[in-house]
Amino acid sequence: MNKRKWWSWAVSGILIMLVSMMAFADTENRDPREAVEAELDKKFQDGRYSRDGTETCLRCHDKDSEIPATGIFDNVHGRLGVSHGPMSDRQCEACHGPLGNHHRNPRGDNVREPMITFGDDSPVPASKQNSVCLSCHQGSAQRNWHSSVHAFEDVSCSSCHKLHQAEDPMFNQATQVETCTGCHSQVKAQLHKRSSHPIRDGVMSCSSCHEPHQSVNEASLKQVDINENCYQCHAEKRGPFLWEHEPVSEDCSYCHNPHGSINSAMLDKRMPQLCQDCHRVPHAQVDIPEGDLRVRGGSCMNCHSQVHGTNHPRGLTLRK
Repeated sequence: MNKRKWWSWAVSGILIMLVSMMAFADTENRDPREAVEAELDKKFQDGRYSRDGTETCLRCHDKDSEIPATGIFDNVHGRLGVSHGPMSDRQCEACHGPLGNHHRNPRGDNVREPMITFGDDSPVPASKQNSVCLSCHQGSAQRNWHSSVHAFEDVSCSSCHKLHQAEDPMFNQATQVETCTGCHSQVKAQLHKRSSHPIRDGVMSCSSCHEPHQSVNEASLKQVDINENCYQCHAEKRGPFLWEHEPVSEDCSYCHNPHGSINSAMLDKRMPQLCQDCHRVPHAQVDIPEGDLRVRGGSCMNCHSQVHGTNHPRGLTLRK
């Protein structure tokens, strides 16, 4: 045999063997979720939907099953009269994908053909889970979802919304706060401080100020900036005033912590320390001797009572 040809065959054989070993190693190290995701993609391509729809699903997923699904009939997603809802289309399979052989259990050992599931344990990534929801929910509230903080953090819709319950926890003020603070633990601590908005009392909820489906505005606020958000309730602070306090007109959060504080009026610091962050003593702006009880024992607001602004002709020093 020609020596050169033999060498070429030998190199080719080694390369084939290496490629096979790499492919085998890739299969061995492959994330099981990726395999399930690929299988679900194939099921969508095949499109083997059930003829009986919900009737097939409820044979196993009744109210007494390990994974009940009957609660959906008590909310908008399960009502047959809703023309644009999933029940008017492919019913359960409108969200969970084609049934295929899932209900027949052909694999044995109680291992069923996968369906699209939702939540942290789902083999489907959050972006694909959310694409199912966004195929219907394309209104103004969701138009900026893809640029939101929750989308960037791979938070799925089902992390907050529960569709197989009679009442979605996000539409109840008490359970909405509980759901949000499950992740935002620092805010939860602030809500329990001495001075806070009436959120724990059920008068307000997180969505009173924030729009979780978009982040065009700072901190996903409903209004364009912090002040405009505050003015929705505190309209008397809006102005315009003849004499304005510059930090007030710029940003309410310079002085207030909107989620709660140990100080009155949700102030970041007690008076007069808060004022002295800008108006230092001794300072040319504040002609008060050190140790003066008007500052130490009381508050700057004993005299400067209109710190949010005033229209009084002599209100240059923000007095009445």
